[in-house]
Amino acid sequence: MLVSDFDFDLPEQRIAQTPLADRSASRMLVVDRASGTWQDRRFRDFPSYLQKGDRIVVNNSRVLPARVFGRREGVHATTSKKEAGGLVELMLLKQVNRDPVRWEALVRPGRRMRVGEVVHFPGGVSATIVSRGEFGLRVMEFSASPEDFLRWLDSSGHMPLPPYIKRSDDLADRERYQTVYASQSGSVAAPTAGLHFTGEVLSQLEQRNVEKVEVTLHVGLGTFQPIRVEQAEDHPMHAESYEISREAAAQLSTAGTAVRNSTGRTVAIGTTTVRVLEHATRTSSSGSIEAGLGETNLFIRPGFEFQAVDALLTNFHLPRSTLLMLVCALAGRELTLDAYAHAVREEYRFYSYGDCMLVV
Repeated sequence: MLVSDFDFDLPEQRIAQTPLADRSASRMLVVDRASGTWQDRRFRDFPSYLQKGDRIVVNNSRVLPARVFGRREGVHATTSKKEAGGLVELMLLKQVNRDPVRWEALVRPGRRMRVGEVVHFPGGVSATIVSRGEFGLRVMEFSASPEDFLRWLDSSGHMPLPPYIKRSDDLADRERYQTVYASQSGSVAAPTAGLHFTGEVLSQLEQRNVEKVEVTLHVGLGTFQPIRVEQAEDHPMHAESYEISREAAAQLSTAGTAVRNSTGRTVAIGTTTVRVLEHATRTSSSGSIEAGLGETNLFIRPGFEFQAVDALLTNFHLPRSTLLMLVCALAGRELTLDAYAHAVREEYRFYSYGDCMLVV
């Protein structure tokens, strides 16, 4: 399967740089798989597409202020004008140890930074490189205690807005780049399909007897890592941590096609939720989704047989990305790319702060 088969043209001006003032005012392209057609709607119409017995499953992960800026220690700090006097940017990806505090991080510029080098940050915190990986990946050990580290990160870190948003983060992003139901800190990017929900929309769903189930997947490199190979099958998915609570497992205990057909649909809010549900279904020893902690590197692409998800709400994704491939796996590649072309023509807003698509 060629990665180039999942390419499309997008004018730069279609990439949303700021969020709408009203979350639910986003446009929503409703794609009907059975008829191969679509409709232009608004997200505030989302509840009208659900009915009693349906359930939405959301990712309640909360975004950390995971971008931090420091300076290299010693002679390395002045080796190159290109390195701006030793300035270093870290994007924290995943905590790999609590005490001492160690995080896997993307480091820029990382090519010359070796094991043992130290980076100093404002606030009296430093970090030492303890191992190296490819493409700027490093494991960093921080000098702060676990409790002090979290306080320092909250005060010194920046919200990790994607690189296609050509502005610095501001205070408003601390709230707006979170879903209204975010509660479990750990993501380095927002599960963006959930950004459209408001308290009012959730109340409307409750009035329709649509159940809301919360699971957790901490968004990391597996979600936004670019594909650097020509064949999709050769792309290594980075593992991400997830959790399914006992309450969520009980709510999802009716998973399975025959039961779902009689009791309603499971509507995944975002691609990260899809990966949790499909992974949990495949790894269950009982045949139903079970409570527990784990990691998933599930790569969903065309040819995948869905066992847990009936419909999907998702934002518009980057070309040649694993996220676009997941949508194509559910809706079909041709229908998905045709719908994307329509969205471009109709001037939908793309990516994290953009509009959404409902696949039914």
